Formats: sequence, structure tokens, C-alpha cells
Amino acid sequence: MMTLTSPAFVNGGEIPAKYGCRGEDISIPLAFRNVPEGTKSLALIMEDPDAPGGLFVHWVIYDMPADLGGLPEGVPPVPELDLGIRQGVNDFGKIGYGGPCPPDRPHRYFLRLFALDIEPAAEAGLSRAQLLRRMEGHVLAEADLMGIYAR
Repeated sequence: MMTLTSPAFVNGGEIPAKYGCRGEDISIPLAFRNVPEGTKSLALIMEDPDAPGGLFVHWVIYDMPADLGGLPEGVPPVPELDLGIRQGVNDFGKIGYGGPCPPDRPHRYFLRLFALDIEPAAEAGLSRAQLLRRMEGHVLAEADLMGIYAR
């Protein structure tokens, strides 16, 4: 079974302040394990279902090689990274990672890793909805990691 973990926090635990808007606002380090055979690319979406206006997207990253093994802390907020990795637009209207910044109470943040049998994108800057449409029918496995962040 594919897994998604972080050396920064345990599943269901508190996301350290440095990864949010009150800290350094840098991306969370992640580790990918047991990616299934036949995977051609990986995609990851980070979202907050507890946002006052409904689901809020914090990170869209895709076209990651199947053998990547994870992402380091502090992925730069640029459309294209090494190895053909591309980043999409978050709900802050920016490319790349936008850290947790709940306006009211502690929120849950879900990081969702997808193993795909295709390379879904031809360009950087996709939204969550555009990426999900391209992934339809091509998800081999999914792994989730949830953290809580409070201002």
C-alpha cells in the first residue's frame, strides 16, 4: 500500500508553525513509499476542508517521477522544477505551496498523493479542478496525510 509521510509531523498531528503563514511559509518535507508498479507519474494536492468559504487549495504539484521518493522542505514556488515536475495554482492565486493560515480556529490540512498511469499535464499552472479532470480514470493508488494547524 502506498504511503505518504512527513518527517515534520505524524498523521493527525500538529503541523509545525514554520510551514504556515505565521512562520517561514515553506513547503512541508514529504516521503513517498510503496508506489505501485505501472505508475508513470505522481501528483499531490494539499487542501483545507475547514476553510470558512469551503475547500481551500494550498498546493498543486504534478508530473513528479514515479521513483521520486518524496519532496524536500522548501520547494521553490516556481511553475517548473527539475525532473519535469510542474506546479499548479493554489487558492491564494499563486504558483506552488501556500502554507496553512486559518483565520479562526485550528484547521485540518490534507495532503493527498496520487499514483497515476499517465503523465497528466502538458503545462504548469493547472488548478486543482483541472488536474483532477486530467487524472480521472488514471489513479492507481492514493495516500493521505493529515495535519492540524492553528494560528
